[in-house]
Amino acid sequence: MPEWLDNSFFALLALIIFIGGALYFGIHKLIAKMLDGKIAEIENDIAEAKRLRQDAANLLVEYEQKRAAAEKEAEGIVTAAKQEAERLTAEAQASLSELVARRTKAVEDKIAQAEAQAVAEVRARSADIAIEAARAVLSDEMNKQGNKIVDAAIADVASRLN
Repeated sequence: MPEWLDNSFFALLALIIFIGGALYFGIHKLIAKMLDGKIAEIENDIAEAKRLRQDAANLLVEYEQKRAAAEKEAEGIVTAAKQEAERLTAEAQASLSELVARRTKAVEDKIAQAEAQAVAEVRARSADIAIEAARAVLSDEMNKQGNKIVDAAIADVASRLN
């Protein structure tokens, strides 16, 4: 046997037959089709990833806008609360001033009423004392000059009747 007919030759021959059979039966087309399918699947995955990335970017922008709107709304709420607190404080101060004024007026009215009542009581007591004094003086005078006054009164009545 010639020297070139060794195991390497037969391995080469088997390889050529295998490759020829693979080409004849279209294994290369099947492999190419599988590779094309994998490439299409990878391209779809890449497109899906790009779409998801774009959706995520859109959501990020939307949530940033919502966050900014929420911050602005929170600032508005805080401003409104401050204004409401200031308004309520002003109303409370006005109510307190009004209450103090009314109570001061009521106290002044009570003081004036008490003064008027005290003056009236002093006048009444003075009148009572004056009446008592007059009674005492008249009583003394009547005891001393009672008969003269009665005679004068009778004479006066008699002169008027005639």
